[in-house]
Formats: sequence, C-alpha cells, structure tokens
Amino acid sequence: MKDLYPSRQEANARLLPRTDPVVHGAWTPDAPITQEQAAQFDADGYLVLDQLFGPEALALLQAEAHTLLNTPGALAPETIITEPDSRDVRSIFQVHDQSAVMARLAADDRLAEVARFLLGDEVYIHQSRLNYKPGFKGKEFYWHSDFETWHVEDGMPRMRALSMSVLLAPNTANNGPLMLIPGSHRVFLTCVGETPEDHYLSSLKKQEYGVPDEESLTQMVREHGIVAPTGEPGTVVIFDCNTMHGSNGNITPLPRANAFFVYNALSNALVRPFGAAKPRPPFIAARDVRPLLKSPGLLQERAA
Repeated sequence: MKDLYPSRQEANARLLPRTDPVVHGAWTPDAPITQEQAAQFDADGYLVLDQLFGPEALALLQAEAHTLLNTPGALAPETIITEPDSRDVRSIFQVHDQSAVMARLAADDRLAEVARFLLGDEVYIHQSRLNYKPGFKGKEFYWHSDFETWHVEDGMPRMRALSMSVLLAPNTANNGPLMLIPGSHRVFLTCVGETPEDHYLSSLKKQEYGVPDEESLTQMVREHGIVAPTGEPGTVVIFDCNTMHGSNGNITPLPRANAFFVYNALSNALVRPFGAAKPRPPFIAARDVRPLLKSPGLLQERAA
C-alpha cells in the first residue's frame, strides 16, 4: 500500500497536504449533530458537546472509573500505564474490553452515531482508555498528532478516525485540560527520528519520537492559536485524528479524569505499520476488527 503520509523517514520535518476529507458523511436533518456543528468540526478539527450525559449515567461512569482505578488486580497488567517517575496510574488501556460499563459507553448512540456520521462508515474501537491526571502531580502530555503515531506504528492507512473524550471530572482552565490547535488537522506534520523497537513501552509514559518540532508548532500556533475546551462532567470533546493536541501538568488540587475512545472507520482497518518493524500490541491498537454493534448503551436519561 502506498504511504500517503510518510513520517520519521527524513532529517527535517515537513508539512504535507491532507488528502482525506474531515467530515465523510453527508449532512441531513436526520444527522446526530447539527449542520453548524458538522461545519465546525470540518473547519476546526474538534467539537464540544456540553453535558451530553446526565447525572444518573454520569454517576455510573464515575463509580466505574473509581472501581477500575482501585482494583488493578482485576485488570490485565500490561494495560495499566503509570506515570514516568511514580507508580500513580496514568492510563488504563483496552478499558471497553475490561469493563461492561465502558463497553456500553463506547457503543452508546450519543457517541457512536456521531462517529458513524463523521467517518461516513461503520466503526470499531481502535483504542480505548481511562485517563487520570491526579491533583498536584499529574504530568503533561506533549503536543502530538495521534494519526502520526497510529499511521507509523500501527499501520492506520488514512485519516478516517476520531477521538472522543468523555469528561468524568470538571476540566477547568487550571487543572491541565486538553489543548488543541484548531485547523492543524488540515496538514500533516512529519516527524524526525527512526522509531525504536518496542517504542510503546516508553512512549505511553513519555513520548520522545513522533513528536512535532518546535519551529513547525510555533508556525501552527501563530496561524491558528490554541484552544483549551473546558466543561463539567458529562461533556464530550471530539477531535479529528490529525488535530495537534496536548495538555499541561496539573499542579492544582483538582484531579481530572476522562474515558477516551478512538473510533476508526471499518474501511480504514490497520495494515502493516508504515514506519515500525512490528505492530504495537492489540491493547493499544486493535487488529481484530469487528463493527461496533448499534446499541442505546447507557441510561438514556435527559442530560442535566
């Protein structure tokens, strides 16, 4: 298969044109989001759905997240990622396969139908995780395009995937919220440095390869600026697979947590990695592709 987005192959970073659409579905009045929301996602590469989940569903999700964090012995050990300099849990991967509640959330129509529309296809879960950023010592996530890693290390052929972050705690301007560069999804920024063997063993704690260069980042920010969507629990932040994003550390007393799902188009299933000797493990990048079943998912209560 031709590599449309070569990265980690040259000594200098380049900005390449995006050859894939952003919104793959054709909007109709029956679409799960408004025409204005679809246009915003297309233009900015992200969308915020305020308090999509109401108090009953949210209480269920928060209780499940608490249980998963506090019963690590019930989880597959390789799916638990700790902070680089402590044993504090940073992420729990493959969470939709280890929790019936999270599986229901991933399949919930309020999420999955939006993914099906934006990607114009049936979808499956490429990756899922719970992210924790504790108060006082939650570490940063450096700037990156998810697609660059998924393409180079997992073999995702095209930009036909997106991420959804379901906020399980308040995300404020101060406790290390997600930051995005709107419009950055319109170009592909290549990275330098050959991918080390078993790179995921270190990159899930702190990524050093597949990160953008400072000059290109500066150019992007000068052109597009930075946004940091905030929201109350139950809010969902959706962003395109190629949107440049990251987050600061959290030195406030206010922890934050989110359930994170990556939806990939069924037609965009993984092939051989484009820049790594072997694929990453299935708990990071699913290769046994099965379409996500349509389901009402969680409690269909009215959002707060």
